[in-house]
Amino acid sequence: MVRPPGLFSEDPEPQDLLFFEKMYWDQGFFPVAGTDEAGRGCLAGPVVAAAVILPKDVHLPDVTDSKALRPEQRESLYCLIQEKCLAWAISEVSAREIDQTNILQASLKAMVKAVEKLAPRPALLLVDGNQPIPSKVIQKTIIKGDSRSLSIAAASILAKVYRDKLMAALHDEYPLYGFDKHKGYATKLHKEALRENGPSPCHRTTFKGVKELLHGEKR
Repeated sequence: MVRPPGLFSEDPEPQDLLFFEKMYWDQGFFPVAGTDEAGRGCLAGPVVAAAVILPKDVHLPDVTDSKALRPEQRESLYCLIQEKCLAWAISEVSAREIDQTNILQASLKAMVKAVEKLAPRPALLLVDGNQPIPSKVIQKTIIKGDSRSLSIAAASILAKVYRDKLMAALHDEYPLYGFDKHKGYATKLHKEALRENGPSPCHRTTFKGVKELLHGEKR
């Protein structure tokens, strides 16, 4: 029986990144999908989520949390994951919708959209973090799942690479902000560009560091 989301005290610290997948495969849940998002803490651009279903004989020894990989490693694995997995999907929620709801709800929605695109439909979801997504599919939330589950790690790489490409395209449209360098995160370069130029149409106007500028509170 799948434990309800939120019961983390019993979770082991597995050395095998397929620990959770194998545990649920052994219980008859197949396929299992992992889902994660990228860009939650950014001041600009969409939040992007990916969902990945891996086969039982998967071999992806270099896949781990996207934050632990160099950009060129992520780029290489982006193509490899798509080649080796049974199914994958990517979805995004815009900065405007983030402002209309909030970043948590937007992140969960992006993950739901990605999961709903999957074919076949997963029997169980492994969700990064401690918040289940609004889906009828049985779920297991895993804190720091991108470093503990291969499916979630694969999803984190797809979401990160895809979002980085989106931000590079936004740099071409709004070159004053350096999106190609910081990808929308609140770096010193980004904050200086915001002070000098004000927010662009792709900035999240409800986020600290942006909303102050819209109300004339220059820092």
